[in-house]
Amino acid sequence: MNKIKFGIAGVGRMGSIHLENLVTKFQDAEVVAISDINPNTNTLAEKFGVSKVYDQFEDMVNDKEIEALVICSPTDFHANHIILAAKAGKQIFCEKPMDLSLETVKEVIKIVEAAGVKLMIAFNRRFDPNFKKVQRIVSEGKIGKPQVIKITSRDPGPPSVSYIKVSGGLFLDMAIHDFDMARFMVNHEVEEVYATGAVFVDPEIEKAGDIDTAVTTLTFKNGTIAVIDNCRKAAYGYDQRLEVFGDSGMCGSENKLHDNNFHYDSNGVHTALPLDFFMDRYADSYFNEMRAFIECLKNNEAPPTTGHDGIMSLAIGLAAKKSLAENRPVKLAEIL
Repeated sequence: MNKIKFGIAGVGRMGSIHLENLVTKFQDAEVVAISDINPNTNTLAEKFGVSKVYDQFEDMVNDKEIEALVICSPTDFHANHIILAAKAGKQIFCEKPMDLSLETVKEVIKIVEAAGVKLMIAFNRRFDPNFKKVQRIVSEGKIGKPQVIKITSRDPGPPSVSYIKVSGGLFLDMAIHDFDMARFMVNHEVEEVYATGAVFVDPEIEKAGDIDTAVTTLTFKNGTIAVIDNCRKAAYGYDQRLEVFGDSGMCGSENKLHDNNFHYDSNGVHTALPLDFFMDRYADSYFNEMRAFIECLKNNEAPPTTGHDGIMSLAIGLAAKKSLAENRPVKLAEIL
């Protein structure tokens, strides 16, 4: 079997997940190189049997053995790394977002298209088995025309303020997954965005120029309405729920809990709490999205999540920021 030769840029939290999956779970893939300035990089390379370690992405991208690159570097490096990879003829899998500037993202996609390589953007939640089943039920018309989508996405605790300062904020770092999920469910584009938000969790987040709690309403061109609520802290765990209501039914997905046991007594019904963090909740989705990327390379097919998906979710996030700042609904055409 011919194995696809991978390089991974950035082996922090997300890069380490993809590294372990590629090395331990895919017989048709081989990680031949990783790049990072982190002093733990050599330890990871030794642990997973990776033969080459580069300090600089620029050196790794010129490695002729590498066919595909997984880009998990910090957000402000993504655009440059994609451009270098495309010009070197590498196939590209990149964590979201490609950049915080819409104009930069548009230019990146032009360069990728001109190079004739594939670019998959890592909206992993599309590949979660529970959410995929909901989307299938909706797409098969089993609930009729979707009217209202409700997405709840709350973290068990906020990231560091230093991370928030460079992440693009709640709308571009956290809620962007939910914007993409809403598009995935409706299979139409958003026309208008209205967002409200506040700081309830940590005043340091406000000092950093961001919010930690928000409700965003998306109105789609086909009339469907999506309501998304986000918070950086839920005291009970990682809260990830989805509901789609249509004119002939409803479907959805509840939280994944630590276990499926329950206990009834005179005080009520007792169950386990939701899982603690995204790496546990979405473990299957990280495997599934990488499998999808490998399959699109092997079969020479278009990736299931593309640069267009990256553009649209970023545009919704920018519209939400504008809506919050100006306290008004924002047409997506104003952003695009």
